[in-house]
Order: sequence, then C-alpha cells, then structure tokens
Amino acid sequence: MSLNRNNVQKSPKRRFLLILGVVTFVCVSILGVMIMFWDRLNLPLTQTQRYVFGAFFIIYAVVRFSRIILKKDDDE
Repeated sequence: MSLNRNNVQKSPKRRFLLILGVVTFVCVSILGVMIMFWDRLNLPLTQTQRYVFGAFFIIYAVVRFSRIILKKDDDE
C-alpha cells in the first residue's frame, strides 16, 4: 500500500482527483502538440500562430498539473 508523507493513506476523493488531473495533463498536452505539429488538422492559422497556440495549451497543462501536485494535504 502506498503511503504519503505523513504515513496516512490518501482518501478516495483525493486519489480520484489526482488521476483525473494526470489524465487532463496528458490530454491537453497532446492537444497542444497536435496543434503545433499536425498539418492535417486544417486550422486557419499561420505556422507561428500554431506554435504560440500549441505552446499556450502545453503551458496551461503544466500549470494545472503543478497546482494539483503542490496542493497541501490540509487543503481538502
């Protein structure tokens, strides 16, 4: 059984939110990479705009994921 820092098992709610956060991070990051590099997506944007828009999605995913990971245990 995995234990966190205080030797207390995470609640099912907290575990579910962590898994949901990881899935969201992966999906939004993949969307950002698709916008940046997949030419068959047919977006009416220039290449520079595609890079900026895709980078925005990737940065958004990292910020969301970091907020989930850095959340204190007593904030529940």
